[in-house]
Parts: sequence; structure tokens; C-alpha cells
Amino acid sequence: MGKTAVVAAGGTGGHLFPAQALAEALAARGWRIVLATDERGAAYADKFPADDRIALSARTAKAGDPIGMARAGLAVAQGVLQARKAFRTLDPAVVVGFGGYPSLPALLAAIAQKRPTLIHEQNSVLGRVNRYLAPKVDRIACAFPTLMKADPKAKARATVVGNPVRPEIRALFNTLYQAPEPGGRIRVLITGGSQGARLLSELVPQAIAKLPEPLRMALIVQQQSRPESMDVARRTYRDALIEAEIAPFFRDMAGRLGQAHLVIGRAGASTCCELAVAGRPAILVPLKIATDDHQRYNARLLEEAGGAAVALEDEVTVDSMAGALNALLKDPERLARMAASAKSVAQPDAAEKLADLVEETARLR
Repeated sequence: MGKTAVVAAGGTGGHLFPAQALAEALAARGWRIVLATDERGAAYADKFPADDRIALSARTAKAGDPIGMARAGLAVAQGVLQARKAFRTLDPAVVVGFGGYPSLPALLAAIAQKRPTLIHEQNSVLGRVNRYLAPKVDRIACAFPTLMKADPKAKARATVVGNPVRPEIRALFNTLYQAPEPGGRIRVLITGGSQGARLLSELVPQAIAKLPEPLRMALIVQQQSRPESMDVARRTYRDALIEAEIAPFFRDMAGRLGQAHLVIGRAGASTCCELAVAGRPAILVPLKIATDDHQRYNARLLEEAGGAAVALEDEVTVDSMAGALNALLKDPERLARMAASAKSVAQPDAAEKLADLVEETARLR
């Protein structure tokens, strides 16, 4: 095997999926991959291409909770000791962090042992863990050209590589957007995150049901929905005579995204970057409770490029969503322009660019 890279990522899909894309790119170049995460992250890592894994102690804490912060500090300290012990055996050439508290002990251990280090920020706002690590690591990579909450020195050092996407999503970059044909069917894909998903699960079906009947008859709706909202959504679409498929999760997301004429969803980092790579027009509703309001800043990339319309939670209503949908779905030429604009800000080779930066960082040893 070649050199060893430790990939450390927090316990959510938003951290693990880009880390997996990097791991696949490095493995193809002959690297040995070790995943460092906690129990929560392991739940997302069943397909992670790791030759070995390190389970690290970590814990989150809320500001203003001194007991919780003390417990988190102890957990991270224990994780650092676990990582330092593992690194003495594994001797990694580089340690890469993707944010989240489980990545913190791995990076702190690597810094203490003077190993080459790199962090990648998926959002347009530098996360709290990465914010703490930024002055200490050798390299900083980011997905968006803006990096809020970063000090000037961190911004100056950051390299924009984009967000690594899954290979099946990357393949969509080479396909052309096909706008709806006059009198043809119109495919609308509605996605929703695990947090704050009720708004999309319940408001969007009501808005679509208010569209003019000729437009409703042309629609094919595919919607991810909270399980407790599925029956209401199905009934709403059925009463409005709209063809709809409702499920809590779609496995073939790339295939559905590739067929979609319009996407409605949240503005997580992966969602925004996948929409850009696929070149699909969208209506984005940033999650209001997202840390540091990072989804609103993520959405700006596509909004300013002309690839997406943005509806803020405090402002969106059934009527306003229905009006936005009516205007877009009746205008195939506008949808096509939005698709091209979204693709204009894509970083389809983010995984390879990040892998290049990782190898460059490893040479600092």
C-alpha cells in the first residue's frame, strides 16, 4: 500500500459524504485510507472505503452549558489520547478534517505530533470546529468562494476546491438540461433534510395544489417527505389530481435529479453543490435554525449566479410559493437559463482538486 491518510469527519452525512468522495479519489491513487469518527458518524459510513477505522471519543456542547462544556472537553481530551496512540502505529502522512466535533481530536493529535494537516469546509460559513482549527493547520480548503466567520488570515490561506460529490452526481455535469416541451410533462423534485422538514413536507403540496389546473395536469411530482406528513401530502396531491410519488427517502437521487425540470429543497452545502454540478434550476428554502445561518449564505452562490430562487422561512407562504412555481413552470426558457447559470458555478472535479491539495500537504512532511 501507499502512504496513509487519516480522514476525520463529524457524525452527519454532510461531513461524511464529502469525506467519502475524497477517500475514493485518494484510494484510486494508491493511498491507504483510515476513517476517524465517532459512533454517530459510523452510522453514515457503511460504504466508506476505509482500510481501517479509529473510533474517537467526542461530544458536542451548547454555549452557556458549563457542565456540558466540561463533559465535552473531557471527551475531546480522551479522543486526542486515542488518536495519538493510533497515529504512532499508523504513522499517517497527512490528516484531513471535515469538521464536526469528532474531527477535532484527530486534528489536535496530528498537530501535536507535527503531522501535515488540512481541513475542508463544506459550507459558506466556517464551522465552529474548523474555525478553531484554521490557525493551527497547514492547509485550508473550502467549497464556496465566500467563507464567512473566518478571520482575514484564514480567508487568505483558503483554497476553493468545491464540495466533492458522488460519482453518479458528477456524471450529470456532462448531460444537457432538457427544458419542458410545450404541452409536455413537467417533473418537479422536492427534497427535504432531516431537520425542519415539515415546512417542505406540508407547505409545498398545498402550494402546488393551488396552481392552475392545466399546469397541475402536466406535473409529475416526486417528493421526499417526513413519514408523519406523507398521508396528508398524498391526499393533497390526489385531491388536486396531480401525479405524485411520495417517500421518506429516494435511493436513486442522481437519476431523479437528472430527470427533474425544477428542484425544491433546503440549501445544505451538498444540495447546493449537487444542483450546480447537475445544472438544475431550483427554489431553495434555507433552514432558519442552521448554525450561523449558513444555509442562507450557501444559497447565495446559486441565487447570485441566477441558478436559483430563494424563499426565506420567515417570508414563504403557500401563496408566495404557488406564485413562484406558477411563474417558473410556465417559462421553460427561464428554467433553461437558470440551469445554465447553476452549472456555471459548478466545481465538478472537487474531489480530485482536494486530493491534489492533500498530496501537496503530505509533502510538507
